[in-house]
Amino acid sequence: MKADIHPKYDFITVTMTDGTTFKTRSTMGGEGKTLNLDIDPTSHPAWTGGNAQLLDRGGRVSRFKDKFGGLFKK
Repeated sequence: MKADIHPKYDFITVTMTDGTTFKTRSTMGGEGKTLNLDIDPTSHPAWTGGNAQLLDRGGRVSRFKDKFGGLFKK
């Protein structure tokens, strides 16, 4: 194995959408960094069966509905 070609693998804190946190290892950026999730298994419809609502961050959902809303009307 070549020396000095692999990135650093440090402990980070992951914050879920409900505020819970856990520690894991990542190459994300450095020791003690925090990763805040916008979508996680507790809020995404793929894991919850479609009952949860997605948060509209930055107007993305509303822009999508404005652009493609006519395609889905019956």
